[in-house]
Amino acid sequence: MDALTTKITEQSAEIGIIGQGYVGLPLAMAFAKKFTVFGYDVCSDTIERLRAGKSHIQDVTDEQLSRYLGHTYFPTSDPEDLRRCDILIICVPTPLSEDKIPDLSYIKSACTTINTVLHPGQFVILESTTYPGTTDEVVVPILEETGFVAGSDFGVAYSPERVDPGNKNFPIDKVPTVVGGINVECTEVAAALYGSVMERIVPVRDARTAEAVKMVENVFRNVNIALVNEIALIFERMGIDTWEVIDAAATKPYGFMPFYPGPGIGGHCIPLDPYYMSYRAKKYGFIPRFIETSGEINEFMKMHVVNLAERGLRQVGKRLYGAKITVMGLAYKKNINDPRESPAIKIIEELANLGADVRVYDPFVPSLATRAGVFTSAGSVEEALSGAECAIFLVDHDVFRGISVGTVKGLMASSVIVDGKNLFAGGEGVVYMGIGKGDLHVQ
Repeated sequence: MDALTTKITEQSAEIGIIGQGYVGLPLAMAFAKKFTVFGYDVCSDTIERLRAGKSHIQDVTDEQLSRYLGHTYFPTSDPEDLRRCDILIICVPTPLSEDKIPDLSYIKSACTTINTVLHPGQFVILESTTYPGTTDEVVVPILEETGFVAGSDFGVAYSPERVDPGNKNFPIDKVPTVVGGINVECTEVAAALYGSVMERIVPVRDARTAEAVKMVENVFRNVNIALVNEIALIFERMGIDTWEVIDAAATKPYGFMPFYPGPGIGGHCIPLDPYYMSYRAKKYGFIPRFIETSGEINEFMKMHVVNLAERGLRQVGKRLYGAKITVMGLAYKKNINDPRESPAIKIIEELANLGADVRVYDPFVPSLATRAGVFTSAGSVEEALSGAECAIFLVDHDVFRGISVGTVKGLMASSVIVDGKNLFAGGEGVVYMGIGKGDLHVQ
């Protein structure tokens, strides 16, 4: 390990990053500032695109990619290129199965690939979001099938990714990095590596603790979002504007952190991590009722959006079946092109299953695959809303905030607006159904 630490200090260590997606590519760019980096991905199309200097990730520009490409950054789909690397970092997806069971197949596959090139002196780091115990109980046993011993022949650590797509204020190197190794020496090596390119390093006791940090971060957000969603459902019935209440409560300078209601949660972490934690808790004989309930509430918000659309259409004498409905916003949050786990997917599927004529629009996402088919975005706001009988706004893109209710009304055949992100405040001649708004703004 001393030799590896020296290489890190001298910036002569070579790094292989397995997975060149939303986490792996930005991480590769961060390390490429000081180290030679091999960006490995099994998707040949991704590698060919990167070799051509074209980034598929919004947070990495073509200009940034070209700055390092061929100099310190080398995209590859050949596992043999990983053999020369001193450090191998796993940044692969960790999805859920249909029945909410953690799917670690990508991690296992990455470890199997590493086994073909692993040799003494190398260091393996897992960044993929997962439940506590994965590094010790899944990664290490697979790697030790080589006959080498983790912690002595090769190092192992865990560092939870903290990428927030589209967040210009907190790029990957500005966010504190948590590291935990399978022993003290491994923690120190991981801290030295990340400390060479990240502003702040937070070492913790071990890999299991580092894995738990990621779980707590996102379970915390999931539970608090569920709380305000439940409050929004209550306040709708009481005729109270949830958004006004939260903004006023947020003026308290201590003891309160604002979260806001919405049409459901998306992205690769918040909708999935609670189920990873829940699964693991049950393995220890505990039923995590609070965590699972929060997931159920947030999932219900998608159906609530459909219910609001149905109620709004009923007020103008129309049925959901056959109604021309435009879904505005396919990304999982504003101003990004990432539709992973977007609430729009389930909402579109439900609307289509109920017989609605669905069209979609998102200035960042050209199309969205659902079980009801692939939906292609309209070319403009005007095209999307023209002749629609109901418009459902799911994302607060800046471009949507610039649209007036009058404009929406003028384009639509029947003015029913479902507002999932507090974009509007109603308007004359508009049936306005806002999440957490009740009937306050129905004119």
